[in-house]
Amino acid sequence: MSERPRQADILATIRAWVERAQRVVVLTGAGISTESGIPDFRGPNGVWTRNPAAEKLATLQNYLADADIRKASWRGRLEHPAFTARPNAGHAALVALERRGKLHALITQNIDGLHLRAGNSPAKLIEVHGNVHSAICLECGRKGPMQQTLDRVRRGDDDPHCEQCGGILKSDTISFGQALVPEVIDRAMEVAAQADLMLAVGSTLQVYPVAHAVPLAKSNGAKVVIVNAQPTQFDGIADAVVREPIGQVLAAICGGELPA
Repeated sequence: MSERPRQADILATIRAWVERAQRVVVLTGAGISTESGIPDFRGPNGVWTRNPAAEKLATLQNYLADADIRKASWRGRLEHPAFTARPNAGHAALVALERRGKLHALITQNIDGLHLRAGNSPAKLIEVHGNVHSAICLECGRKGPMQQTLDRVRRGDDDPHCEQCGGILKSDTISFGQALVPEVIDRAMEVAAQADLMLAVGSTLQVYPVAHAVPLAKSNGAKVVIVNAQPTQFDGIADAVVREPIGQVLAAICGGELPA
């Protein structure tokens, strides 16, 4: 038997699990957005794989201490692909899953906002690492649309500070060395424990505590499906592992069409 029929059989089996499931929880990582032109971080061609020094820009301590790093970060934000990227077939499939009443929750490690742009409900979405489309003052906590701050950068303010208190601004995302929001993580773990089917999509499952959602779901009786180009530490507990392109896989098991 060829590899293709075996793969088709696996996808048919997973689709049957989706059909029977009542509480599908999806965990997405950077891999789901690569088909939208946003590079991942730890893959073979990832941002940090190709340029380990880029990780320094994502460390809060360096960002706070060094104006040059902040300036470099703001220049990078001007060109961040998240602001021009469009949802792909994988995102659309998860919208279809929600509209069918199957999606219990969507946990994402991504900051690109593409799940919202595709049409997933904010009530279903748990953004554990924040959203790049919002800027926040690290002193007073004031938030605002990122594009307003980027407009200031374009006008020559290469290290913009809060207009309310003068504090340092950054994207409302979680940097290395920055505390996660406990309530957000608690909610992610809560929905993972409630899942009857966990789909882990496009994530290396190396970043904790969110990676714990996968074994937590398994230990509470859920089937686990991992869709990722590279092996993960939890492949051994998964009921199915798929290495095919994410957009194709999610369309096959969840349905959905490309957004207009």
